[in-house]
Amino acid sequence: MPHASTDDNLNGINGQDIGSELWRHPAPESTQMWKFLQTVNKEEHLQLNDYNDLYNWSIEKTTDFWDAVWRFTGIKASAPYDENLLFPPQAPSSESPAIIAATETDRETVTWAKLREKVRLCQSGMIATGIKPGDRVAGYVANHTNALVAMLAATSLGAIWTAISPDTGVTAVLDRLTQIEPVILFADNASLYNGKTHPTMPKVQEIGSSLPSLQALVIFSTVPSVSAQIDVASLAGIAVSYDSFIKKDTAPQEIMFTQLPPDHPVYILYSSGTTGAPKCIVHGAIGTLLQHKKEHILHCDILPGDRLFYFTTCTWMMWHWLVSGLASGATLVLYDGSPFRYASDGKSVADDLAMARLIDELNITHFGTSAKYLSVLEQKSVMPKEQDLSLNTLKAIYSTGSPLAPSTFQYVYQAFGAINLGSITGGTGEIQVLGLGMAVRAWDYLGADVTSTGSAGDLVCTKPFPCQPVQFWGPTGNSKYQSSYFETFPGVWHHGDFIRFNPKTGGLYMLGRSDGILKPSGVRFGSAEIYNILLKHFPEKVEDALCIGRRRETDDDETVVLFLKMKDGEDFDTDLVKSIQKVIRMELSARHVPGIVDETPEIPVTTNGKKIEAAVKQILCGMNVKTSASVANAGCLDWYREWSSTHV
Repeated sequence: MPHASTDDNLNGINGQDIGSELWRHPAPESTQMWKFLQTVNKEEHLQLNDYNDLYNWSIEKTTDFWDAVWRFTGIKASAPYDENLLFPPQAPSSESPAIIAATETDRETVTWAKLREKVRLCQSGMIATGIKPGDRVAGYVANHTNALVAMLAATSLGAIWTAISPDTGVTAVLDRLTQIEPVILFADNASLYNGKTHPTMPKVQEIGSSLPSLQALVIFSTVPSVSAQIDVASLAGIAVSYDSFIKKDTAPQEIMFTQLPPDHPVYILYSSGTTGAPKCIVHGAIGTLLQHKKEHILHCDILPGDRLFYFTTCTWMMWHWLVSGLASGATLVLYDGSPFRYASDGKSVADDLAMARLIDELNITHFGTSAKYLSVLEQKSVMPKEQDLSLNTLKAIYSTGSPLAPSTFQYVYQAFGAINLGSITGGTGEIQVLGLGMAVRAWDYLGADVTSTGSAGDLVCTKPFPCQPVQFWGPTGNSKYQSSYFETFPGVWHHGDFIRFNPKTGGLYMLGRSDGILKPSGVRFGSAEIYNILLKHFPEKVEDALCIGRRRETDDDETVVLFLKMKDGEDFDTDLVKSIQKVIRMELSARHVPGIVDETPEIPVTTNGKKIEAAVKQILCGMNVKTSASVANAGCLDWYREWSSTHV
């Protein structure tokens, strides 16, 4: 990380400043971070005493720091050549689990030896297809073992992996894949979610027929009870079952590892594409691996044999973060299904405690999820520790993707006990420390450093870091790359987030995306501040909200517009509006108070479930916005267009 498609981990992993200490590590001198500090002191002849000393050294001596991380985390290079994700630094037993794949109905355990064998066979099919370095291999797949195997096989040959969740519509898939022209497409025949089976073959048929670059369309029989047949006439010689794709009789006896330059592309991820074609963001192999191992081993204290879980689709960058856990010797727990369903006697049963039960069942040590999921648990008052659950193996919960309210921090400690809760990406509240090697500052719109003043500003990174994307795909990729990251502040990485630092503690507050900044009367603030107030004071009435700054050419100032989606059975009325405005005025300021509060039937979101502020902001400001299929519920934008035309 960071990846441009999301708000990523430029910050550290810790708690929030909400008035009291929530958690303290019981034995900090046993952590990998402490051992790394001692190693740096010894090898560099330094006398660093604490994390602040270590952080300052990491951004002042960036070359020395990343070299130390390389050695400490056990990165393997060409002499001798090995593959990092299948050769962790302290290799577990070949018969210990590398993967535990869970669904709403069943479980599958794959040992390290079996994982290597699966990758060898999948690689044989790619070799027979003629895959070469730089070719694109795509997946229209859920989060399961075969998806991981296909990714490992592709990257071992120098192919570039990309994946899209099978619940994504055909247009959104083609908006992405037609740009990168994949040679192979792996696809699930169906998916299981919320107790229901969702066939995908009609969509796969259309996608495959629309990609002339395909040399193989490989079908996983992910749900055996559903047909995996495809119209061979339109895809003659291309569509095959996975069993037919792998070449058991002619497969090489050992996995091949192609030798490539350090920044050779490894993944393609995508921007949200809310107002146009998604940008294809290319990530390099060594930068991704180095950053992920730093985060896993040092910041997360993941040890060989720990069990790492992330609730994610293969589309999201957190899936790639999860997969890199193999390089630290962790057992990956892959989950495909609803977080509110649990397997009972082979059946999918509704259960608000499903994920907590999974933690106990599979001995998960590090559990990653979204802020939205934790917020839903909070609103439902789900308390795992008060049930018949021990959660004894759980060391950490990580929250990503959207703001995590301070009240939710407190809830998690009440519900899950003494663990390390890390708001690691896009989180609000106070994040205690910056990540090692990340020279993060807050700059105002003129480029002045406001880090020490406590004022809000744009997140910039003033020194290079190894996991910067290596390019955007396509003929105009370089210009798009430069304009996305280096145009706002020439020559300096502009991440697209709005932040402020706590001058007393040095902690960091994430305030939302820069393109979602509100600026009434010249006061800049992020929409997350408004969302936190609603979640704290009105959770029983308001289901969701969208806070937008509207300014048209004829306006003297920006108007803060707050749209509320009410919970079922709750009324939107003048009393509620006045109450919200009063609380915002008291807890934030008069400048934060929305000038307009109105009810909306629906909040627009991306296919990954992230609220879309930018498109609505442009609609309200009178721009002609053409949305793409990346908007999961694009039809609701018509409501905002109508609203805008009648609220001049």
